[in-house]
Amino acid sequence: MALTGHRTFVGFGFGAIQAGLFLYEAFRSGGFARLVVGEVAPDSVDALRRNAGCYAVNVAHADRVETARVGPVQIENPASPREIARLEIAVAEAEEISTAVPSVLHYAAPGNIHRILAQGLRKKAAAGGPRAVVYAAENHNHAAEILEAAVLDEIPAAEKALVRARVCFLNTVIGKMSGVLSDALEIEARQLAAVTPNSSRAFLVEAFNHILISQVCFPKVVGEPRFQRGITAFVEKEDLLPFEEAKLYGHNATHALAAYLGSLRGLERIADLRQTPDLLGFIRAAFLQESGESLIRKHAGKDRLFTPEGYREYADDLLERMTNPHLQDSVERVGRDPHRKLGWDDRLVGTLRLALQQNVVPRRYALGAAAALATLEPAFLKTEIPARALLAPLWGHEAVETKDAQQVLHLIEEAKHRLKQWCDSGFKEIGRQ
Repeated sequence: MALTGHRTFVGFGFGAIQAGLFLYEAFRSGGFARLVVGEVAPDSVDALRRNAGCYAVNVAHADRVETARVGPVQIENPASPREIARLEIAVAEAEEISTAVPSVLHYAAPGNIHRILAQGLRKKAAAGGPRAVVYAAENHNHAAEILEAAVLDEIPAAEKALVRARVCFLNTVIGKMSGVLSDALEIEARQLAAVTPNSSRAFLVEAFNHILISQVCFPKVVGEPRFQRGITAFVEKEDLLPFEEAKLYGHNATHALAAYLGSLRGLERIADLRQTPDLLGFIRAAFLQESGESLIRKHAGKDRLFTPEGYREYADDLLERMTNPHLQDSVERVGRDPHRKLGWDDRLVGTLRLALQQNVVPRRYALGAAAALATLEPAFLKTEIPARALLAPLWGHEAVETKDAQQVLHLIEEAKHRLKQWCDSGFKEIGRQ
């Protein structure tokens, strides 16, 4: 496939989501003549340039893994002033832009995404360039608003209105599982294609591409046609927040639950859950009876997803995809960074809080939180270390004194004893925990 169309796409960050979702879908759409990406890792920049801007991504389907070739992609390093100038020009010419960096904190980190966007959008507004949407792909419910504020802070007051008329920042709900493999022996054993020849990394993503985004809303201008996205696979939602909560407190929370309990059970891959039906059944029950019941109570009537039938379909589809043997996601990768995943508003504790607010008792996710604490501090299950001592630094010492926090801590302490019993029993009768 060759690049066609007339549009320009610009991405920031060259990880699995950028390479395996945004650039991949822009390339597949046939609507773009030019693909540009900004990346601060010199090795990635050099490798892509040596390969004429082309790279490989491995796509896991239910029955196979296929290799897709994408490119050519123009890659620029935002650490170089000359390359920053080229990125700004690309932004000025782009119709679709995406940020796919580790977190919203990276918007103003080295690379200065917010400044590059601001200068590029100023050029766009001054020249009457094409309107553009910016997909904020960081896993945060208000990523688009944070990015927009950071960008607008860099734009002079006299130009803000002109810039606002040319750009729309969009939140995203990305339920696509993906990863980067860096073990050369594993890449070879699984017969995966490296990102570029002689690269030590490989992108592996699932085929799923049902991505939800905020509704595109530009001010109406006489004589200007309705904005149409080149990436047509994404689905716009007028109110994205319920779906963002379903992703965080359903998908992400259950993925983490599977990883932390699977780790204690000695599993290496999430796919190994298919050989441990008792644990898989426990995880499914948490997904439906705790996460699902809570979200249905909170968002009933907003979409078919928030009905018993709709949520059951959502849960079963996700569990099938999570345990896809061709994806082979590792328990270690999914459980990485327990500090963040035990945060006050994040997937595990956030799900406990949501459930309690909806009068649902989340005993299964509490077990997951206790297992995450055992990952964070291996002595947690073997000693009298209280959950409070480990969680107070993560939540803040003021938050830990609230009534909500006391309820959550009580649930986790109770779960700690049940988790220890489960481990001591040789992992029997998880369903009773």
